Amino acid sequence: MLKGQRCKSKQSCVLFQRHGDSDVVDPLKNFILWCDSGNLTLSDKVCLSKEGTVAEYGMLAKEDIEEGHVLFSIPRECLLHQGTTAIKKVLEDGKESLESASGWVPLLLALLYEYTCPQSQWKPYLSLWPDFSKLDHPMFWADEEREQLLKGTGIPEAVKTDLEKLEAEYNNVVLPFMKSHSDLWDPERHTLELYKRLVAFVMAYSFQEPVEDVDEDEERAPNPPMMVPMADMLNHISKHNANLEYTLDCLKMVTVRRIEKGEEVFNTYGQMANWQLLHMYGFSEPFPTNSNDTADVQMSSVYKTAMQATKSKKDEQLLMDKWKMLSEMENVGEKGVFIFGQSGCLTNSELYTTLKVLCMSPQEFKEFRENEGWEDDDGDDDDKMEYALSFEGLMELTTEWKRLVHAAAGLTLDSYSEDVETDRRLLGDQEALGKLSSRERRALYVRYGQKKILERLQQLTKSSD
Repeated sequence: MLKGQRCKSKQSCVLFQRHGDSDVVDPLKNFILWCDSGNLTLSDKVCLSKEGTVAEYGMLAKEDIEEGHVLFSIPRECLLHQGTTAIKKVLEDGKESLESASGWVPLLLALLYEYTCPQSQWKPYLSLWPDFSKLDHPMFWADEEREQLLKGTGIPEAVKTDLEKLEAEYNNVVLPFMKSHSDLWDPERHTLELYKRLVAFVMAYSFQEPVEDVDEDEERAPNPPMMVPMADMLNHISKHNANLEYTLDCLKMVTVRRIEKGEEVFNTYGQMANWQLLHMYGFSEPFPTNSNDTADVQMSSVYKTAMQATKSKKDEQLLMDKWKMLSEMENVGEKGVFIFGQSGCLTNSELYTTLKVLCMSPQEFKEFRENEGWEDDDGDDDDKMEYALSFEGLMELTTEWKRLVHAAAGLTLDSYSEDVETDRRLLGDQEALGKLSSRERRALYVRYGQKKILERLQQLTKSSD
């Protein structure tokens, strides 16, 4: 448990803000009371607020806070998951029929029940998100708007896949289970639309406890997601100042650097690019603050680029043979991508091997294929590949390798609705930027962050001829 004071004074834990005659933070007040009754301890150096934070809710420092300070501690019995819900026995008994690709069904069924149960012990917590209307993931945007604002980012394709899987999971797993337990769930009330909202809620607010270290040869499935009250009130930035720690009895949010009075307390959701943040959490970091931003180059774009350079049917056949072998080696895939971050390629092994094979002479490839892709021990090591495809090393690549990377990045840039210069001008015009809707602004940060990486990639691989 947290060393120090429990939250005795409710006024010390939350900022109450009134607008007109409406006390808009009643749910927040009730949540704090609920936390106190559940022995969830909160430091008197912080407060929850709806104002002065980057999102609907957030946590602010009331005074200077040193590194290593425990901001709050959450007993494990205060975590909401299939093992703590009132219907845990029903979920446990039906475990086999609730298996799905996502692994989220038990938690989602628990949320469907607890969210709509007037007597739920979790009501003060779940009431923080009335009807989940504040969730604005791209899955809730109209198809046309999503395509217009996010074309080329990879998000429209990811959302389409999500929605298809979500609907199939609801119809094939969730709905039959609810119908077999009509005393707990009603499909007329626990609809596909509510399920979709709860999926977004889990995407945006749940936590997954890290899997304990296991032997290299042993694989363990990831832990199922769980809802962590209080921890999910903290917003995210890549340069965060607090981190969630897991212990046997509780979860603790601990500062990782000094926090100044009035500063917002930020957790981290992991090393997330802006497109991942928007897709999974419904927000993006303003450009250029996200140090984890990335841009994807479709593997198929590298293939198309190489095919455009062929000069005969014989060349085309050789290229197809090379690509087939790369596919058999599981080095490339139809929907695969090469990922570039702020300092170079993050999938350097895959890209390095692809470029190397595509640029082999017929004789070199013949020997490579006869060896089934194996090379001598003096082949390329990880450090060499990492440097070669870093932004520092790209300029040293052979002309042929650079041409493939340059042209593939160009194909990716061409896939966006707007060119990079249009977005650059918009981002630099504060008046125009201020007139954008929240969705337009978030989409702009995603697009432009990706385009800047791709633009730099092109600059570094530009031919000197």
